[in-house]
Order: sequence, then C-alpha cells, then structure tokens
Amino acid sequence: MLHVTINGIDHEAPEGMTILELCRREGIHVPTLCDHPDLRTKGICRICVVEVKGSKTLQASCSTPLVEGMEVMTTGDKVRRTRKTVVELLLANHYTDCTVCPKNLSCELQSLANEYGLTELRWKERRERIIPRDLSSPVFVRDNNKCILCQRCIRACQDLQGVGALANLWKGDRTIIGSAFNKPISEIVCINCGQCVAHCPTGALHERYSVEEVWKAIDEPGKVVAIQTAPAIRAALGEEFGYPPGTRVTGKMVTALRMMGFDYVFDTQFTADLTILEEAHELLARLKGALVEGKSTNLPMTTSCSPGWIKFQEHFFPELLPNVSTCKSPQQMFGALLKTYWADRMKLKAQDIYCASVMPCTAKKFEAGRPEMGRDGIQDVDFALTTRELAAMIKQAGIDLKSLPDSEFDSPLGESTGAATIFAATGGVMEAALRSAWEIITGREVPFEHLDITPLRGFEGVREAALTITGVKPEFSWLEGVTLKVLIAHGTANAKTVMEAVKAGTLAPHFIEIMTCPGGCLGGGGQPLPITPEKREARARAIYAEDSGFKIRKSHENAAVMKLYADFLGAPNSHKAHELLHTKYTPRGRY
Repeated sequence: MLHVTINGIDHEAPEGMTILELCRREGIHVPTLCDHPDLRTKGICRICVVEVKGSKTLQASCSTPLVEGMEVMTTGDKVRRTRKTVVELLLANHYTDCTVCPKNLSCELQSLANEYGLTELRWKERRERIIPRDLSSPVFVRDNNKCILCQRCIRACQDLQGVGALANLWKGDRTIIGSAFNKPISEIVCINCGQCVAHCPTGALHERYSVEEVWKAIDEPGKVVAIQTAPAIRAALGEEFGYPPGTRVTGKMVTALRMMGFDYVFDTQFTADLTILEEAHELLARLKGALVEGKSTNLPMTTSCSPGWIKFQEHFFPELLPNVSTCKSPQQMFGALLKTYWADRMKLKAQDIYCASVMPCTAKKFEAGRPEMGRDGIQDVDFALTTRELAAMIKQAGIDLKSLPDSEFDSPLGESTGAATIFAATGGVMEAALRSAWEIITGREVPFEHLDITPLRGFEGVREAALTITGVKPEFSWLEGVTLKVLIAHGTANAKTVMEAVKAGTLAPHFIEIMTCPGGCLGGGGQPLPITPEKREARARAIYAEDSGFKIRKSHENAAVMKLYADFLGAPNSHKAHELLHTKYTPRGRY
C-alpha cells in the first residue's frame, strides 16, 4: 500500500492506482472528458489536471500513477484557471448551436462550461460548419464540427466492439476523426451498434431521429399505428425523467404511449417468448443431426437476436454465418406477426398498419430496413425508436411520466413471461432458452432454485457453463447423458475472440449467446446517457426483479404464444413459422 496526501488529507492506496482512481474512490470531484470507465486511459483532454508537489507542470490525474509520499492538490487557483482555459480552447474550435443540438443538456463539454462559469469566451467560438455532416447512415449522424478529439468513439469502436471503424485522420490542427480514406459511414465496416454515440461526450455523434416520422404516422388518417417495446426499455426510460437507474416504469410507459396516440401498445416480450421456442427447437434439430444422424449441422449455433452482432458476423466471419440461428429477432418476428396473424384477426390490411418499435439499440434501425425483413414490398417494422427518442416524444406530448397510473399491454401480442424479460441482460437469452429446453427434453424444471440459472448471470466478457442432461423423455433418448456446453459473450470484441477460437477448432460449445453491447441490451447504444457500469448493473437488477415477479417464467407456458401455434403457425420450426419468423443473412466481407 502507498501513502499519499490529497488536499492535505492522508490516504492509503494500492500500487498501480492512478490519482483519478483514488479521487473517485474517496469521492473527490475531478472533471474529465476523454476518460470513461469503459475505456482504456489516453490522457488526451487535460481537463483532469491536478497539482503534484515537486512537478514543474500540472499532471493529468487519469494517467498519473500514485507513488509513495505523493502530495496532490485537486483544486486551487492554478488548477482552476488551467481547467477553465482548456474548456475555452475546446469551445473556441467547437461549432456552437447548443440550443438545437441533440446533446443539449446532456453534453459533457456544455456541463464543464457551466461548471467553470464561462459566460464569455476569450476566443470567438465557431459559429459555422466547416466540415460537411455525414448523413449517409440510416442509423446515426456524424458532425465533426462538434468533435473535441477525445477519441472516446475510437476506443469504444476498437476496445469494446473490436470493429475499428474510426481513427484519427490527418495531422496537427487538420486532425479529424473519420473512417478509412474518410469515406461516409454507409460505405465502411460499421455494425451500427451506437457505442460510439453512447460514449461521445458532445453532439459529434447522435442517432438519426425517427420522431417526426412517427408523429406523422400517428396523425395519418386511416392508418392503425401499433408500437412494441423491448424488455430493456422499462428498466432505463425512467432515467430520462429523474428516476434513479434501475427504476422500472413499465406500466407508466404503457399509459404514456396510449396518451401519445398509439392505437395499440404491445410488448416485444411476446415474440421474445416465441423466439425461445423457435430457437430451442432449431438447436434440438441441429443437435439430433449431429449426434444421431452424423450430419454436419453447423454447431455451435449462435443466437440471432442482436442486429449489431449479425452485421459484425457478416463482415468479420461470413464463413460462419451458417452457424447463426435462422430466427429473426423478436423485433422482426413481432412486425411479421402484426401484419399477418394480428391483421387477419382485426380484419385489417398489412398496408394499413404502421409498426413502430422502441428499442435500446441503434442497430435496430438498420435491421428494420433490411430488404429481407418484409414481404411484398411491406417491411415488418416501419420505425425503430431508441429509448432516448421515446423520452423526447413523451416530453413533446407534455406528459408527466411520474404522475401517470400504470396500465397493461394490449392482448394477445402483449402477453409474456419472465423468461422474455431477461432478454434485456447479457446471458438472459441463454437462461430463457435453457428454462424451456430442459423442460421440453425432460418434463422437469431446470435444476436451479427458483429457475434462476445464476452461472449464466454476470458481467464477465465471456462466460461458459455446462449442464449434463439426464432423465429425458423417450423421444429424446439420444440426449441422455449428453453434457450441453453453452457460452455467453457481450461486446463484439469479446465475440471476435470467441469466434476466432471456434473457427480454429479450439472452442466447441453447442450453443453461444452473443450480445453486441456491453451488458447486453441494457447497455445498448440507444439507452439514456451517460452509460456506465454502475447503471448497467442497476438496470440488470431491475430486469431480474421483474422476472422474479412474473407468475409465469418459462416461455413455453405463454398461453398466447401456444394459441398462436395452434391457430396459425402449427408448430415450432414449421413451414409457416419459417416463412414468417426465419431469415438468412448476407456475407459482406471486411472491405
């Protein structure tokens, strides 16, 4: 342990800890911009400078390790003036349209300007755009006129996601952050995950808004507008209205959506339960082919719920696309059923229905626009909103979320189970699948207390588990004694490591769940900002608590889903199910 002094107070800290880490541990405020708990330290912005006794210059606290006997001052005239000057310099080269900027009131640079009392600037701030905005992406907008070169987007893209789509271009005062050869985003290898957006401290990156299109759809005469909401939304939306992270606002959200003018409010969890049944039966078919019939059945099977992961595999591992489950994501399954099964029940034409969704994920916007996600020129899903966009719409409608009573989703596409709820967290899809698969195979509940398969839970980047199957039903005798090996990874940088091992033959589980974003959908690129490890953990606790509160916690016990099979689909993996609920993907390559 080291003995150091901060602001005249003695502290003990382990060797290797930085000044900033100790300050955070002790609750001492030091402002930062380039630093983020998800990302490796770079020490670029210099906002976090502190005074270290004996040093000729101020030191960046984020990258300066503690040494024995160090004396640090985090405040004082020199420190305050330097930090203020750094903010002024950043603003001098920053296109300022704060009142209409998408990050207004959530911009970290704006917050620092307020913190250091900048009512006037010594250098004239930039009032015009000198770099054209990149509007090519269907998912997000890039505006380098607001970039402060903190490189958080670069590190998020590389460290968390393993994509490396962004880098520094040019040198000196001409430096910008861009893509290879400064190509538009639509022409590069980008998986649309939005982690660059979620980690950007300013308005240099933001999602492409669909809010006005949705308002227009609601107001269009003769159209029925239905909306579905993903599991992760209920544990995060409240943050935009002053609730602590992890507060569940499910019922209030449903009430708000009806007040906004949506004709029907449904739950994507309905098709999350459906996904489990389709995926579980697909896995059983692949296992039987491999274990009984000796066929090459593309094991391990990987999940297909996360559209950023799908595009990642299309680019980086196209040769392993046959291993991906053919199931559409719950969002897309829902849209397909809304415009067929539900439309028939309601005596409506598919072209007279708008399907909107609220997703924690910017990549859902790209997924909704995929040409394979529709029939006869009609897309399954018309509009995909992020959690942040829904919050903006609620505020635009003048609705006080906190004052609303709770209400229920519409039936039958609003009925779900606890298993569907945990889709929001990393490991949740695997846990939901095993709850049903085990019972389908053995006739017994999965052998874990209260159905909580705790080995699958947590935030480690890669997690493995194994379950030996015993006491099977006669029709599954070929599975008796088989040890089912499963693996979970979140963040596509971790997924890349896993898939390289699968490709090399050094890793051979039967079933792999991969979520694009750290923490799963709870940490999606469209969730309320800022996103931190603590917030992801709070949201996860809320999701698991909601699961525990459900009377029914297994997907195959969703009565509305079973009626859907009886009345319309026939059986899991039937011809009708494959026609509507399954798809295939496109090899894209790395260039």
